[in-house]
Amino acid sequence: MSKKDHVSETPATHLLRSNKVAFTEHSYEYLEHGGAQHSAAVLGMDPFMVVKTLIMQDQDGRPLVVLMHGNRKVSTKNLARQIGAKSVEPCAPEVANRHSGYQVGGTSPFATRKSLPVYVEETVLDLPKILINGGRRGYLVGIAPQVVVQLLGAKKVQCALPE
Repeated sequence: MSKKDHVSETPATHLLRSNKVAFTEHSYEYLEHGGAQHSAAVLGMDPFMVVKTLIMQDQDGRPLVVLMHGNRKVSTKNLARQIGAKSVEPCAPEVANRHSGYQVGGTSPFATRKSLPVYVEETVLDLPKILINGGRRGYLVGIAPQVVVQLLGAKKVQCALPE
């Protein structure tokens, strides 16, 4: 990739580069509340391959990250049971921003402000490649899904609600 194609350095891309992770960069016009479905449509990608980074919290307010297919929702009940929590719920946007250090809509699981436990829907790891937020709104990076396990210690869970 030439310098002129380089979008911008974010904490996430810095972490990927410093760990010598190969990634592709995908910019798109950000749409408020458009989410992974919008970015997938604009980029001509399958929303199943676009992975959203969700900042959630358990019953005690402890934050965690859930990586989920762009066209699936999280069963918080199943997730809570698998991680040994009483309950799990999405964080309010301002709380999520505080935990991750990123702005909602531009949240990457890489280089979060605080070290957070990461859980990945296990079927994400079966994909040949995923697009995941690169740390800025309107910016995704394409990586091998195993990177989330290798760099983040992501634990596999089964918490996708059926379509």
